[in-house]
Amino acid sequence: MKNLYRRYRPLKLEDVVGQDQVIKPLTNSLKEGKVSHAYLFIGPRGCGKTSVARILAHEINDFKYELEDDYIDIIEIDGASNRGIDNIRELREKVMIAPTTGKYKVYIIDEVHMLTKEAFNALLKTLEEPPAHAVFIMATTDAYKVPVTITSRAQVYTFKLADRQVMVDFLHTVANKEKIAITDDALEVIAKRSGGSFRDALSLLDQISTLSKDKITKDMVISAMGLPQDEKVAKLIDDYQNGNILDISKSLKDLLSSGVKAETLAEEIISIIVDSPSPDLLKLLSELPNVRAPFSEAKLLVALTSNVPQTTQHVQPVQPVPSVKPTSTIKPNVVPTTVFSTDEFLEKTLELNDAVHAQLLKTICIYNAGQLDIYVKSDVVRSILSNNMNILRQSAGNVKITIHKKGEQPDGIKKDTVLTQISDIMGGEVQNDGGGSPF
Repeated sequence: MKNLYRRYRPLKLEDVVGQDQVIKPLTNSLKEGKVSHAYLFIGPRGCGKTSVARILAHEINDFKYELEDDYIDIIEIDGASNRGIDNIRELREKVMIAPTTGKYKVYIIDEVHMLTKEAFNALLKTLEEPPAHAVFIMATTDAYKVPVTITSRAQVYTFKLADRQVMVDFLHTVANKEKIAITDDALEVIAKRSGGSFRDALSLLDQISTLSKDKITKDMVISAMGLPQDEKVAKLIDDYQNGNILDISKSLKDLLSSGVKAETLAEEIISIIVDSPSPDLLKLLSELPNVRAPFSEAKLLVALTSNVPQTTQHVQPVQPVPSVKPTSTIKPNVVPTTVFSTDEFLEKTLELNDAVHAQLLKTICIYNAGQLDIYVKSDVVRSILSNNMNILRQSAGNVKITIHKKGEQPDGIKKDTVLTQISDIMGGEVQNDGGGSPF
């Protein structure tokens, strides 16, 4: 039995759905007997370029179109695998031969942008002086790669992905014909995941059609396709907007533990932002395309925490005011000790060595009573700082400096950095090498 895509593939121009801007002018030109020697169909994958090319090739020859037919006067060429000049030279030789049964010999060149420069030059010569019986229908997903010399000699038609409602209505029609019991919101999910591609939408409907003998619900589709639940994704986005790193971590763990892949979750969030753009989500939108293997979970968390202020915890306790003896007892040559400033310490380090300063920003610095304690999160950072103790001393002045081992924490300071959250989600396996990013 044919799959749904093959069963509901259009066989006439009038059957094509969602491409009126292409179908109407093509239909009118055929009614008027006006056939161009070259057409260029451009648009994203899955929008129907090749299907319409095949239909057009049959209709200009008055051939009846069946999916399994094989007319000698309709020749399909894959531009990706026949991209060289020798392939186009062979085409130029054969195109001079008159058609056998039809009025036109039609060449369908799919992915035409894959041709080499030399092949394009050879094709151009044929397009400049084509035989009266030759028609070229070229299709591409990357129109900017097609030379303007080719484009200018063809009638250009732009295809688009189907609107969401058009797709839902189409799927509803197919489901009724196939007696597939499915809810409207379940069809909405399929339409959304298809990205506007009828081919992908029908393939998805085919896959989930056997989920239940009763009515297929939205939750069934979401579970079968490994998609995140809407309300959980909405909460994750809210957590991002609120800038609460602990809530972000918890929501993300919940979604990932339910079997949702980080890449799928990133795609879902992108779709939501594109549908309802908001200025405070644009930074997140710019980060999400980077969520891919390896470390896709960690990259997703970094993207989600990009809205959280990343301030280093340089804790400087309030200095106790020492008891002062009456002024008359203080010796004139004694100068009171200047209070240590962590900010000034960092500024001086930056002036002396920006690399050491960068490592300090990954630490927790606490000063108290002439003692500066530096707490690190990796052995590499500790090693770098220890090897540059002279710079630290110049920056700190008359202060004793102790660089603690990795894992030691100051009393009362809670671990809440992005890296700690990543480590938690990844099972405690993420470790910073001092280079700024664990991936």
